[in-house]
Amino acid sequence: MDIISDRLKQIQPSQTLVISAKAREMKAKGRDIISLSAGEPDFGTPDNIGQAGIRAIQTGQTKYTDVGGTAQVRQAIANRLNTDYGLDYTADEIAVSSGGKQVIFNAMMASINPGDEVIIPTPCWVSYPDIVTLAGGNPVMVACNEKTTGFKLQPQQLREAITEKTKWLIINSPCNPTGVTYSNEELRALCDILLEFPNVWILTDDIYCKLTYDGFVASTIVQVEPKLKDRTVTMNGVSKAYSMTGWRIGYAAAPVEFIKAMMKLQGQSTTNACSISQAATIEAMSGSQESVQDMVSTYQKRRDIVLELLNSTPGLSCIKPEGAFYLFPSIHDCIGKTSKSGVKIVDSESFVTALLEEEGVAAVHGAAFMMEGYFRISYATSTELLKEACTRIKQFCMNLQ
Repeated sequence: MDIISDRLKQIQPSQTLVISAKAREMKAKGRDIISLSAGEPDFGTPDNIGQAGIRAIQTGQTKYTDVGGTAQVRQAIANRLNTDYGLDYTADEIAVSSGGKQVIFNAMMASINPGDEVIIPTPCWVSYPDIVTLAGGNPVMVACNEKTTGFKLQPQQLREAITEKTKWLIINSPCNPTGVTYSNEELRALCDILLEFPNVWILTDDIYCKLTYDGFVASTIVQVEPKLKDRTVTMNGVSKAYSMTGWRIGYAAAPVEFIKAMMKLQGQSTTNACSISQAATIEAMSGSQESVQDMVSTYQKRRDIVLELLNSTPGLSCIKPEGAFYLFPSIHDCIGKTSKSGVKIVDSESFVTALLEEEGVAAVHGAAFMMEGYFRISYATSTELLKEACTRIKQFCMNLQ
């Protein structure tokens, strides 16, 4: 008897997690591996936030909370959204989940009927299409090529992708995997299209919004067009900006009725997020933001170093991203060549597989992000390791024949 559901068979394991696991396995066997595959800050959680979590344990904040989070954490999130973006949300319009991924999962499961379409600009985070598929919807992938669109969804592309079945647009800025970020003007142009289609909801994934460089300040959909507030889910979390990946806190800001729908689902799955993590999140939202700026400064220096090294590598070229902590180099000039161990580079997966086996550098192939001909590396690791990884990548590319 086949116990696995047909629904689950439609989706794939997260490729970023698969590659990270393989790198750890090789390292455990004694291989010298530099992993640039995981989207995880290498910094520790800021001390003021960690201490808030410790105090929560010491003061007995270890019980169940309301499904959508304590009143205090929801109000702290609402206040932060107001401070950062001028958005006016009440605590009742906020819900807290066990990570940003659960927010997206809740939103799709709470709203999608069979056959509903969800527009997803590509390249995109690996989990969007599978979450939509698992919810019974049809992901509509809109290719945003580097040369023609700079990896960004264009207004005309959005208009052409919308049909009578369209339920959602998912937009991610700054973007994983490219690091490109939509300007206020670029979002304005997309909002103008969305205003013409009142049945289309928007999920804006702002998880990297604080990680921007060169003075660029990220905007978000409702900030640009308040008229879209009643059909927008603004998703964010503490994982990336506050280096709290293991604390597992994501949050949504949305209309009250939709918040209730998502929490109805969450109440039958995980219930509340960790109470201790919620207490730490209050400090992240309300306390000093200096640690965020310190991390951003370090990331920008790393980005510039790695970008220069990659763009001096034969066969590679990479645009300069405005945010997140990823680079998405093109390998188009490497396709068709053969590695020193005899591996034919036919696509991005064969490229990153050979790179890992021959040089001990773990990266993620572009096809995992729905964009062939590229690979993603994270520069959320030490400068020394990044330089060594780039040296190995250059050696790998120079050995291609």
